[in-house]
Amino acid sequence: MERWKGRVALVTGASVGIGAAIARALVQHGMKVVGCSRSVDKIEKLAAECQSAGYSGTLVPYKCDLSNEEEILSMFSAIKTLHQGVDVCINNAGLAHAEALLCGKTEGWRNMIDVNVLALSICTREAYQSMKERNIDDGHIININSPHLEPVPVIQYIRHNVPPDIKSEPDMAVQYVTKRMEKAGAISGHGNHSCLKAEDIAIAVTYVLSAPPHVQVSIYIVALSEVSIS
Repeated sequence: MERWKGRVALVTGASVGIGAAIARALVQHGMKVVGCSRSVDKIEKLAAECQSAGYSGTLVPYKCDLSNEEEILSMFSAIKTLHQGVDVCINNAGLAHAEALLCGKTEGWRNMIDVNVLALSICTREAYQSMKERNIDDGHIININSPHLEPVPVIQYIRHNVPPDIKSEPDMAVQYVTKRMEKAGAISGHGNHSCLKAEDIAIAVTYVLSAPPHVQVSIYIVALSEVSIS
């Protein structure tokens, strides 16, 4: 991770769970991390914790509603102004509503598409453009996706269209099960499986970033957890 010290990473959905764990890990390794969420109170608290712990990097909280393209574009513009641009983009944010195909509400479907499909695509596009205009040849775009939440065809399309000088790891598939989602009926229970922690996923992300330039990593992780997703 030495080569990433002082460089800029964007982590979406950084307020809790996997996103917060990834943000903390990258700050610990000396990166400038922009952590975004609809609510930044928890990210501000995490930033203070990272500073108190003496981590060499910094965490910058940024309020952004990923269902709103204007807010996403404004965020990337602010990152460009303040930090030159994005070197690593981690599309972690995702949500699920218990809206079945034959009886669900259109509003719930639209919200999931806006966040899980469009926001991921927009962030990928803007991150790539940021890297391209600065001639970054070792950037990373990492998509934390789930069979329950994310559009697999979309992320496979990303893999086949992002140029080889930018690593795109769209296959870090994570089944991140929460009690709240089970109660809502969005997913079924998973028995007595052992739970992985959000920090375990953060370790996988740092492993991907630590890989040599000629190595591209695809990971499938079954992560069962009771941590709520916001």
